[in-house]
Amino acid sequence: VQPEGENYANPKTCLFHVLFKASALAFYILSALFIDNFVIIFVVTVLLAALDFWVVKNVSGRILVGLRWWNEINDLGESVWKFECLDHESLARMNKKDSWLFWWTLYITAVAWIVLAIFSLIRLQADYLLVVGVCLTLSIANIVGFTKCKKDAKKQIQQFASQTIASRFSSTLQSAFSVV
Repeated sequence: VQPEGENYANPKTCLFHVLFKASALAFYILSALFIDNFVIIFVVTVLLAALDFWVVKNVSGRILVGLRWWNEINDLGESVWKFECLDHESLARMNKKDSWLFWWTLYITAVAWIVLAIFSLIRLQADYLLVVGVCLTLSIANIVGFTKCKKDAKKQIQQFASQTIASRFSSTLQSAFSVV
């Protein structure tokens, strides 16, 4: 168990986890003030959001919360979600601050993109709504992926606990009857 005043266990990962999210949002917001070229705004904002998506999905998700997800198309052409998580003991040792930062920034970023979408709608700027839509889609994809992965991890932990209890109960019964 970690002390109450614990620090971030992975400060560099936390920094990059927040940095890409903040840079996509900041560039989008500030570019409207300083850049008059929609193509540049679109390309740079979507590139930053894509970098954020990749970093969260493949790096910070694994390091900060011990989860990883991906989607594959099977031989039948169906979409199949794949989940990967650390073992029970490793998940129990994950840093609470790292985990808190991971989940809250994931949700806050999506909320920020939703607010920006509302502003684009109010201002009747369909082109900027497209930028926000792409960024929101990437953000929500990570939320859905990691939420499903977390549920799958909990299910695996419950199955492991049930199997462990059943195994111990079985061995206890066996040893009780072998003594007799």
